[in-house]
Amino acid sequence: MDVSKLPFNQLIGLELAKPDSGFLVSLPENPQYTNHLGTVHGSALLAVAEAGSGAFLSQQFSGIAGIVPVVRKLEAKFRKPALGQVSARCDVPVAGTERWSTELTTRGRVVAAIPVEVVDGAGVVVMSAVVEWFIVQGATN
Repeated sequence: MDVSKLPFNQLIGLELAKPDSGFLVSLPENPQYTNHLGTVHGSALLAVAEAGSGAFLSQQFSGIAGIVPVVRKLEAKFRKPALGQVSARCDVPVAGTERWSTELTTRGRVVAAIPVEVVDGAGVVVMSAVVEWFIVQGATN
């Protein structure tokens, strides 16, 4: 699934990151994303984190039909004010993704916690988060 095609993500202008950039999704630099301080609004950062984790999940389960992922919980820590473009990256060890696949196959469901970093245009990690997804297999979309 291309998370940039979801209606909300289209509304806010979320884009897939360029291949080989190390990122999954991004919001371009635009004053419409700023808060009263002139930095990127916290809600925009959360949207990038959630979409980035969804893009990561989509990559991991691209070969499995009939899965339905739903965000269950999102915990975030805002680290620095964000300026410019913001992008998300995820790094989950292979052992973790293999466990998710095994559990999904055997139980028909899994809870996957995906760590996300949101980085601004200067390369500064501005937010770290963990997005927890509940994933069911065999459901109809």
